[in-house]
Amino acid sequence: MCGRYTLTTNIQTIAQVFNVAPTLETKPRYNIAPTQEVVSIMGDDGTKHLAWLRWGLIPKWAKSASIGSRMINIRADTLGEKPGFRRLLDSRRCLMIADGFYEWKEENGVKYPIYYTLKDQEPFAFAAIWDTWTNPQGEEIRSCAMITTDPNDLVAQVHNRMPVILPKEARQEWLDTEIHDTKFLESLLVPFPASEMTARQVSRAVNNVAVDNPSVLA
Repeated sequence: MCGRYTLTTNIQTIAQVFNVAPTLETKPRYNIAPTQEVVSIMGDDGTKHLAWLRWGLIPKWAKSASIGSRMINIRADTLGEKPGFRRLLDSRRCLMIADGFYEWKEENGVKYPIYYTLKDQEPFAFAAIWDTWTNPQGEEIRSCAMITTDPNDLVAQVHNRMPVILPKEARQEWLDTEIHDTKFLESLLVPFPASEMTARQVSRAVNNVAVDNPSVLA
């Protein structure tokens, strides 16, 4: 389960890579954690645009926002089975933007963080779904969850799941609100090629969510 990731790339580069207007103000993030606001790309109004979403899905039917801290990842193989997820797969798809993510490898009872990036070091997009929840005060909160799939050969050495990283050609299809073919959408949710990724062990400082600086990558 991917529970931490990075986005250190500046917003101008993100805008160029994903062909969107640089409408957000961001700073380098080395230890993004659940319940925090994350940089996303949405296509809900028919145009592709950057947006802030809270990481941790709070469905519109939720009684409390606390459910979001538990719904940070959704398995690809359950999206079409559960009515609540099927609705979001049909019309509320988004991208969560990252340039690396962490998984933990256990050796002799100690867990060591492994950091995964693309070999070309470009930012990439996790496939995700989102929803809007209204709290008792009437405030709307938009939140999201990344989708996970079987691991590729690189991630499988550490974990039995990995986030769905969409290749460039699939990003627009995932955001296209005119596409409602469940089988086609599910066909996009496959492991990213291991040959295009790299991994290395990094500092255990990343275990502390309060540490959000370059030291975690040492």
